[in-house]
Amino acid sequence: MTTTSQWVAGFRSALVSPYEDYRLFPSRSFAGQTVRQIVRLDGGGEAVRIRLSNRFGRRPLTVGAARWARRTEGHRVDPATSVALTFDGRTERVLAPGEEAVSDPVPGAVTAGEQFALSLHLPYDTGLATFSVVASETGYAVAGDATADAALEGAETLELSRYFVSGVDVLAPEGTAIAVAFGDSWMEGAGTTPGANARFPDQLNRRLGRGWVVNQGISGNRLLTDEVGEAGLTRVRRDVLDVPGVTHVLLNFGLNDLGSPGAIDPARPAPRPTAGELIDGYTELARILHEAGLTVIAHTIGPYAGTVYEGYDSEEGRAVRRKVNDWIRTTDVFDAVTDVAAAVQDPADPERILPAYDSGDHLHLSDAGTLAMAEAVDLARLRL
Repeated sequence: MTTTSQWVAGFRSALVSPYEDYRLFPSRSFAGQTVRQIVRLDGGGEAVRIRLSNRFGRRPLTVGAARWARRTEGHRVDPATSVALTFDGRTERVLAPGEEAVSDPVPGAVTAGEQFALSLHLPYDTGLATFSVVASETGYAVAGDATADAALEGAETLELSRYFVSGVDVLAPEGTAIAVAFGDSWMEGAGTTPGANARFPDQLNRRLGRGWVVNQGISGNRLLTDEVGEAGLTRVRRDVLDVPGVTHVLLNFGLNDLGSPGAIDPARPAPRPTAGELIDGYTELARILHEAGLTVIAHTIGPYAGTVYEGYDSEEGRAVRRKVNDWIRTTDVFDAVTDVAAAVQDPADPERILPAYDSGDHLHLSDAGTLAMAEAVDLARLRL
């Protein structure tokens, strides 16, 4: 008996423009180099297709060659598994500014948790790269076309960020359920150990018996305002509704709406949103998602008092956080709520992260913190 299959998201990496003043999150360019980046699949299937993006580029992006192979360790791959990627049958692909490309299918079974290396030969100056700000995974760059090499000895290491990669689709059984972790750094994984796959979606996936979660978090992202990446309300169609197979959404927003206005220029803090403005934003986001038929699970806004980032913490912001969290816990706007704040706060001072869950900057969670965050999710309400 043949099982009907469908393409669904097996991995995602939310992208931002390099032409914004992110300060802590600068992009870069490449020229005459091979860039090898690591992808750990959130879910498996009987084939894959890889998504590349020049969404925010200002010049054509030429991919001279691309290969997909199982990673063994570091920058090394198993050459027996290395496959040349094609795009409409061609090994070279030029992406115009704003364009995205999906590779031809690569047959062969893959499973959740497997790590692959995507090697791109970029023969010409790319200009500043469309990128993911805190991928928490090391990539590698070396001169020339080394896409078929088993190892990239002497390569430059690319810390944290990921370039030109928006996702991987897998051919999975029809009806496979996909949840999108949509939000900020508490989704993307800032503060967790690079290479440890300890981000919140990774931790939650380890609890799931079926279906899986893909990560569309952007560190520094806000619900209401463009800053690091487009606002959640702006990017929801591309980063949630257009994700193939999506059935559920987990929302984690508000931290940067409350903190970033004071941190950008502590001497002249910008106005922070009111509780009413954030509640209106959450309500509109839930409406958009429900109209698309998705199950919506909201997170309360986590604590951040005493953070090392000057101007981020304020009495005004704390008061708004408490009001919004009270509303999230009691409203019927969402299908379910995960009380992340309660799961990670210090009982002796609920405005602060419990020290055991603190990455050290008093704003982001450690590996233990993201585990506590994932364990707070009610799987009976998620129902993937």
